[in-house]
Amino acid sequence: MDERLERYAELVVRVGANVQPGQEVFLYANVAHRDLARALTRQAYRAGAAYVSVHYTDTHIRRAMIEFGPDEALTYAPEWQKTLISSCRGNALIGTTGDPEPELLADLDGERVGRAVPQEIMQIQRGLMSEKAINWCGIGAPNEGWAQQVFGEPDVERLWEKVAFCMRLDEPDPVAAWREHLARLQERTDALNELGADALHYRGPGTDLKVGLLPNARWMSGGSDTANGIFYVANMPTEEVFTSPDARRTEGTVRSTLPLLLFGQIVRGLELTFEDGRAVGVEAESGADLVRSHFATIENADRLGEAALVTNESRVGQSGTLFYDTLFDENATCHIAYGAGLPFVVDGDPDEGLNEANIHVDFMVGGPALEIDAVLADGRSVPLIRDETWQLTQ
Repeated sequence: MDERLERYAELVVRVGANVQPGQEVFLYANVAHRDLARALTRQAYRAGAAYVSVHYTDTHIRRAMIEFGPDEALTYAPEWQKTLISSCRGNALIGTTGDPEPELLADLDGERVGRAVPQEIMQIQRGLMSEKAINWCGIGAPNEGWAQQVFGEPDVERLWEKVAFCMRLDEPDPVAAWREHLARLQERTDALNELGADALHYRGPGTDLKVGLLPNARWMSGGSDTANGIFYVANMPTEEVFTSPDARRTEGTVRSTLPLLLFGQIVRGLELTFEDGRAVGVEAESGADLVRSHFATIENADRLGEAALVTNESRVGQSGTLFYDTLFDENATCHIAYGAGLPFVVDGDPDEGLNEANIHVDFMVGGPALEIDAVLADGRSVPLIRDETWQLTQ
C-alpha cells in the first residue's frame, strides 16, 4: 500500500500537476485523505517544490454552516481565503476527491445546500484558469467511506485496485502509458477541430438536445499548457475530449444516465429542458431542489458551459464501476456541464456566447443508447459516437 501510494503521488506530482522546481504547491484535501496528502507533500518536495501549503477540509464543518448558520454565511468568502486562492497564481495546485460521507447533507434543505457556494472564491478560481496562471490537477483519494458508497462495504483495497487501473498504475511504465493515452486523445481533438462543426445533436432515451458551438472555441483533451508553457493534466484520470458550447444555442431535453454526487447530496434521474439556451425545466428522482437552487441563485448557472465526449475505450468505463465521484464518473461516459464555460478553449477574447457563472457542474448523459452527431454549417450531420464507439476519423 505504501509503495503504491508513493507511486500514485509521484505520478500526480510529475505528470498531473507537473510541479516545477521553485514552485509553491497548494494542496486541498479532505481530512480523510491525509495519507495521500502526506505522500503528495513528500513527492512535491522531491520534485523541487519551494513550499507545500496543505489545507484540509471537513464536510461536517460545511454541514454545520448550512444547517445552523445565517443566510449570509452560505455565500461568504473571507478575505484570507480570497488572498489564499489568489496566491496560487504562478504556482501548482492539487485537489483530492473521494467523499468519505457522500450523503452527509442528504437530509438538509436542498435549496440551502444549493445556495452554499462561495461565489467570490469561484470567480477568482475561474480567473486563474482563464489566464492559464496555474498548473493544477484533481485526483481521487480512496477511503473507507467512499468504498462503502461504491461497494456497500468499506473495502478500501478493492477501491484502490479500481483507481490504480483507471490511473494506469498497472502499466510497467505509467508515465509512458499516460503519454501514449494523451496522444490518442489529441488525435480526436485534431479531427474535431478540423471538422469545424456548428452544433452537436444528442439523441437517446429521454434525450433530444441540440447544442450550438462557438466558431472560435477549440476542442481540447487531457493536457494543457499554462501561460508560462508548463504542460499539465488537470484531471487524473481523464478520458474526454471537450469544448465550451455557445451558451445561447441550446434547445431540447437531456436526461442524465448516472447518479451525480453534488455537494453532499445525490442527484438521480436529472432531466433538464432548454429553450433559447436556458434551462426552463428541472426534474429529478432526487436532488431537483438543489439544482433548481443553483439556477435560481447563481447567475447563468442555467446555461451550458461544457460538452465532453467519452467512448468505451475509457478505462473508467471499462472498470465497470459507478464511483459516485464526478472526477471518475464523468470520464466513464459522455457528459455536459451547466454553469461556467472554459475560457482557455477560446482563441482570442471570449464573447457573450461563452457562459460566465460562478459554478460548473458536470453530469453524465452517455451510454450505449446515446447517439451524438456533429451538425455542420450546411446542415449535414456527421456521426461522432454510436454505441459508445468513436466514429470520426481524420
